[in-house]
Amino acid sequence: MTAKQILLIGDNHPGAWHPLDPVRQELEQILGGEFQLTVTQNYDDLSSLDTSEFAACISYADIWTRELAPEQIAGLLTFVAGGGGLLAIHNGISLAGSYELLQVMGAKFVGHPPYQPLSYYGTVKEHPVLQGVEDFTVDEEPYQFEFDPFTPRTVLLEFEYAGKRYPAAWEHQYGLGKVVYLQPGHTAVSFKPQAFRQLVINSARWVVHSGKVNSGS
Repeated sequence: MTAKQILLIGDNHPGAWHPLDPVRQELEQILGGEFQLTVTQNYDDLSSLDTSEFAACISYADIWTRELAPEQIAGLLTFVAGGGGLLAIHNGISLAGSYELLQVMGAKFVGHPPYQPLSYYGTVKEHPVLQGVEDFTVDEEPYQFEFDPFTPRTVLLEFEYAGKRYPAAWEHQYGLGKVVYLQPGHTAVSFKPQAFRQLVINSARWVVHSGKVNSGS
């Protein structure tokens, strides 16, 4: 069976808070064999994103200080609404800087306390994205969010900070496409726990509508 194609987009420019290359290496290990990654730093590739070529897009975008062009926004909107998957990891939520993609993403980033050990807990029983995913702890940035009130979603994961729990992963549908957001992913170290690696492969399978999620990646 031919591996399904996924476009991975992110940034390696000097000063990027979340350089793409170390995370690309982790994702290639996690997804390799089942999915074929095409890696780009060219955001114009979003303008022509097509479900006939790619099953999904993984956003590791680090574009906090700039906006996407209207053509880039429209391309990603059309792709997801037409049945393409979107998996955003950690800073990948920076795509939600436009109001159009805020609704696609389902939330916007509002800030984070200092980098520190965080414990993560599943919140839903028997969801395919959580299959084989145990609770885990990893050093991470405790991203916090404001949810779009118009987007129904299923929160899959929470992290604990200062005695409270905060959303750390969710999924929803946008048009014909599926969207998953995963809050861990600040550095390649975030991808080392087996539980998070399983969560990543499960999420990729979910957004490409494979209908099958197996543990043990």
